[in-house]
Amino acid sequence: MTDRDSTSERHAVVVGGGIAGVTAALRLADAGLRVTLLENRPRLGGLAFSFRRGELTVDNGQHVYLRCCTAYRWFLDRVDGARLAPLQPRLDVPVLDAAHPGGPRLGRLRRTALPVPLHLAASLARYPHLSLAERAAVGRAAFALRGLDPADPALDGVDFATWLRRHGQSARAVEALWDLVGVATLNATAPNASMALAAMVFRTGLLSDPGAADIGWARVPLGELHDTLARKALDTAGVRTELRTRVSELTRADDGRWNVTAGTGRLTADAVVLAVPQREAHALLPEGALDDPDRLLAIGTAPILNLHVVYDRPVLRRPFFAALGSPVQWVFDRTDASGMSEAGSRGDGGGRRAGQYLALSQSAAEDEIDTPVSVLRERYLPELERLLPATRGAEVRDFFVTRERTATFAPAPGVGRLRPAARTNAPGLFLAGSWTATGWPATMEGAVRSGLSAAGAALAALGRRHEHPLEEAA
Repeated sequence: MTDRDSTSERHAVVVGGGIAGVTAALRLADAGLRVTLLENRPRLGGLAFSFRRGELTVDNGQHVYLRCCTAYRWFLDRVDGARLAPLQPRLDVPVLDAAHPGGPRLGRLRRTALPVPLHLAASLARYPHLSLAERAAVGRAAFALRGLDPADPALDGVDFATWLRRHGQSARAVEALWDLVGVATLNATAPNASMALAAMVFRTGLLSDPGAADIGWARVPLGELHDTLARKALDTAGVRTELRTRVSELTRADDGRWNVTAGTGRLTADAVVLAVPQREAHALLPEGALDDPDRLLAIGTAPILNLHVVYDRPVLRRPFFAALGSPVQWVFDRTDASGMSEAGSRGDGGGRRAGQYLALSQSAAEDEIDTPVSVLRERYLPELERLLPATRGAEVRDFFVTRERTATFAPAPGVGRLRPAARTNAPGLFLAGSWTATGWPATMEGAVRSGLSAAGAALAALGRRHEHPLEEAA
């Protein structure tokens, strides 16, 4: 790589090609800057990516978003991918209780078109996994949640479980409702989750707008959205993307610009967006960039485990479901998205029979993230047989595991005071990543928001007029 900064044109370097970095690069390029994006991996997308396994294209983990995720929806539009990750018309979550004495019992969390909070009232009234008293208590707690301000610093030091106990929530209510949603969105159980982040999730997702919690997910491999389409959008915007390029040092030049040492070369930039995980950011930050850079090292991480099961026949008729009374959390049908349907159809006449590919998403997986595949297979296949009777006569063609040991930052009480803003003390240096102070947990939405914030701060510092895209949409 050589330095190509011989012109007077403003140049920005974005370090990191995850969703946050791609977002920042697109916004900076849209504002007229010359942008270089540097990514150490051979692909874009960060921790939301795909890979090949035989005939399948496999996502490293199941990712979903909600209608209230306005920033990620902007990202999908910007890379021309919205049609490939549609939203439900209305929230509808099948919930199977494996521990019910009469066999797995189905309940549903659904909304109507009524205004908040009436949009969930009918579903809660009929929710079979809670008693009448527990449903009433949930309603009272939801009303109390509506009165909270997630930005209140006092909430950051309280854990969600303590707040739920204070508001009359039983252990069953926590399992069957609050953790059902919270573990999937926060990647932590209630005792390990900041009340500020929990309040943000539930107030925004369930108590802000009737359609806020409608679920969307990719009907294609994530790599098609976050790598293929993202790279096309970057190319069209004029961003120069350098893959397999590790940044080793950031230094401030005498003229106030930045020297970015990467690979065997060096770039000079008017602005740098550091869009890498917190520990990598800590290693690259120059002295004085943050008042207390070691705060970044105090931001913990939390794992997510994904189990992938390929059956020789269809065993699930729904696109997904959540489970209670079982170690299984959320199960998604990834047959079409992985290309398995096409592979099966090509196998007619002596080839492979059509089957089904299920992905189990296991958040807050600290206890199982290093468990051997053989043990996980012995534990989870019988659980799927409990939940899905059709699996009992089916052949398991493949069972494999993907592990993200540092999938998200840990949303522990007190994490809010550790998360830095986009702007640093070093002029021209900005931070992006879902772990920064977005107000959101570690989601694709938070990643996009962080990239927008970093790009906006950089443009403001360079005197470039710009409008925030979410404000434009409003």
